[in-house]
Amino acid sequence: MIIVMQPDAGDSDIAAVEAKIRAHGLDVHVSRGTERTLIGAIGDERKLDPEMFDPMPGVERSLHILKPYKLVAREWHKASTIVDVRGARIGGSDVQIIAGPCSVETDSQMHAAAAGVATAGARLMRGGAFKPRTSPYAFQGKGVEGLAMLKNAAARYNLPIVTELMDVRMLDTFLEHDVDVIQIGTRNMQNFDLLKEVGKVNVPVILKRGMSATISEWLMAAEYIAAGGNHRIMLCERGIRTFETAYRNVLDVTAVAVLKKETHLPVIVDPSHAGGKAWMVPALSCAAIAAGADALLIEVHPCPTEAWCDADQALSIDEFGGLMQRLRALTQAMGRALSRPNTERHLETIA
Repeated sequence: MIIVMQPDAGDSDIAAVEAKIRAHGLDVHVSRGTERTLIGAIGDERKLDPEMFDPMPGVERSLHILKPYKLVAREWHKASTIVDVRGARIGGSDVQIIAGPCSVETDSQMHAAAAGVATAGARLMRGGAFKPRTSPYAFQGKGVEGLAMLKNAAARYNLPIVTELMDVRMLDTFLEHDVDVIQIGTRNMQNFDLLKEVGKVNVPVILKRGMSATISEWLMAAEYIAAGGNHRIMLCERGIRTFETAYRNVLDVTAVAVLKKETHLPVIVDPSHAGGKAWMVPALSCAAIAAGADALLIEVHPCPTEAWCDADQALSIDEFGGLMQRLRALTQAMGRALSRPNTERHLETIA
C-alpha cells in the first residue's frame, strides 16, 4: 500500500501514519520527494485498508498497489509525469529531441555540434565525458575536462546538457558542474548503489534499459531511484541483445507501448545505439515516435568519419537537419509536435 501525504504534511502527520502501519505488523518505507512524501507499507497489505488512513491529518490518499514496483506504476499515478528540464518538457504533448556527439573530443567539435543541433531544432544536447567501453584500451572520455567542454558549448545556445554518470564518486562533480540531466547507462541499470545515490538528488535522470533486461527489471531499477525521493525519472529504450547480428541491437518498439501502459514515467528512445548504423537512425526514429515515445536521443557529430567513438552510428549535421524535417511532419500527422527552442533566448545567448 502507498499513502500519499499532502504537500504541507508535517513530521507529526507522517509519524502518525508510520505508527499505524507498524501497529499492524508491517514495515515502513518513507520516500521524501521535493513536492510530497510517499509512505509505503511493506508486508501483508491485506491487514490494511485505505479507509484506515484517508481521514488522518496530512493524508492526501492511499491505495493498494499490486505491482512489485510501486512508485513508478501507473496504477497509483494515472496521469503521465512530465519532467521539466529548464523549460523543455519531456512527457507531454510535444516530442523532445536530445542530440549531440557520443563523446566529447575537442572544443571545436563541441561548439560545431552545439551550433548544428540547436539550429536544427534540438532542445537538449548530449555528450559523453565519461565513456563505458567494452575494451579497456578504447577511448574512455575526457573526464572532468570534457564535462566543462560540454557545458560551455551547450551554454552558448542555451541547451540543457545530458551526460552519463558511471561512478557514484563523481556525483558531486556532476552537481558542481550543474549537469541538467544525469544519464545512467545500460551497463549500470542495475548498479543499485548508484541508483540509490541519484535517488537522493533533485536532478532529472535518464535510465537506460539493460542489454537483456526485462520490462519488470527495468521498472524495478527505476523504483530504486524513486524510493530515494527523486521522481524526475525518464526511461530510455536503446535496443536489447538477441541472437541477431545484422545490426547492433534490436530496438524493442513494443516496449514503448508496454511502458506507456505500465508506468507514468516519460519514455525516450535511442535509435543510434539500437541500429548501430547511421542509415538506420531515421527509420528507427520514426518508428519510435509512431509508437508513442516522448523524446529521442540521437548521436550527431560535425564529422562522423572522424568521431573517436561510435562513428558508424552518428549522423552528420546535415543528415540530422533532414531528419528533423521528417520528424516534424510525422509528429504533426500524429497530433503532436516537435518542441522548438526559444528563439529569442537563443539569440540573446549568442549575441
